Amino acid sequence: MSYVITFFNFIKGLGASVMMPIIIFIFGMLLGTEKGKALRAGLTVGVGFIGLNLVIGALSSNLGPAVQQMIKHFGLSLSIIDVGWPAAAAIAFASTVGMIIIPVCLLVNIVMLATNTTQTVDVDIWDYWHFAFTGALVAILTGSQAMGIVAAILNMVIIMVIADFTAPGVEKTLGLPGVSLPHGFSGAYAPIAIVLDKIIDMIPGVRDINISMDKVQKRFGVFGEPIIIGTVLGIIIGILAGYGISQVLTLGITMGAVLVLIPKMASLLMEGLLPISDAASEFIKKRYSNRGKLYIGLDSAVGVGHPLTLSVALILVPLTVFMAVIIPGNKVLPFADLAVIPWMFVLITPVVNGNGFRALLDGIIVLAVGLLISTDLAPLVTTAAINAKYAIPSGATQISSICDGANPLTWLIVRLNTFGWVGMGIIAVIALGLALINRKRILNGKVR
Repeated sequence: MSYVITFFNFIKGLGASVMMPIIIFIFGMLLGTEKGKALRAGLTVGVGFIGLNLVIGALSSNLGPAVQQMIKHFGLSLSIIDVGWPAAAAIAFASTVGMIIIPVCLLVNIVMLATNTTQTVDVDIWDYWHFAFTGALVAILTGSQAMGIVAAILNMVIIMVIADFTAPGVEKTLGLPGVSLPHGFSGAYAPIAIVLDKIIDMIPGVRDINISMDKVQKRFGVFGEPIIIGTVLGIIIGILAGYGISQVLTLGITMGAVLVLIPKMASLLMEGLLPISDAASEFIKKRYSNRGKLYIGLDSAVGVGHPLTLSVALILVPLTVFMAVIIPGNKVLPFADLAVIPWMFVLITPVVNGNGFRALLDGIIVLAVGLLISTDLAPLVTTAAINAKYAIPSGATQISSICDGANPLTWLIVRLNTFGWVGMGIIAVIALGLALINRKRILNGKVR
């Protein structure tokens, strides 16, 4: 087992830009794709991930300092520090659950495919850290590593089903054919968005409000294009941060560039995936005529490029800081993870069918609740960080994050485990029920 763990740790350490081309090439060969096409597909996916990482790096490195300055500018002070997803991922993988999460999750995916309880081949093994994060918190809460591992598995099963159900919307709205997004953070918000969407449908007048990027662009012409919207939002954030004129303009142009470049990088990544997606479809048609299509499960980064997702997320950056101050009971100071708010909206965007009003309303609600969830989970996250020998920032008594510390699914799984194996049983019933519903849908060939 130690050799297996060492091997997967090595693969994980390669990073998505190296790991994904290898996985895509092997997957393509297994599906019968020509060697040259499989190799080109893998390398193109790698280039796409490098491009995405460069643009996302520009987003984080420019938006992060602006947010920090905005917090200082308004003299905000809260006791729990948002340390960001890189720290959360490091803490998750450093846990006992995290050390074995990759082979465990691969086995779960194989079992789900064999039993027709999923249509997704989740090749994004890096993002298994989301499941490990949940498992690590449960292990600390219960004092049982076994319960932590079971919690991580059940978390994955639920997210895989959500990925299948949202895949048609991902194809239609985000323009990602043959792709699903089994992402532990993004997937948790899809069910909430579905419920909120149903509630809005019952409110006369409100249900008729529809702000789409297409309508904005038609109404405002060039001023409704993503490059202009991103630039304007960047300038507003720069002004709120108290930046000088040159810094304000630089941030504005950078945010405009982000809204333009992320979709282009995502399209390059999709260029590499299309041959593999087509081969997967043919493979399924020939061998499994009784089930729906097969999806390639990827990181939500491939879907953040939708103009609505990025625009709403940028609007919510200053709003989140404002809500952190006024919401009673919140003790989290949002900072490092404000740049990952777009990931929260990746699956909300297709659920609301590109309606900006509904996406913004959903975002305000889930972020407001998320701050309270992050506050509630902070003691467990801090303990996990200490166990992983993560250096707590100077002056901070506790740490948390928006991703995954504010994750409602993680919170639900963790808090149900307060009741021990009874709580775990409830989660297992939910996960198994969803898997069986998904199986029935797959076998009937009913792909939403």
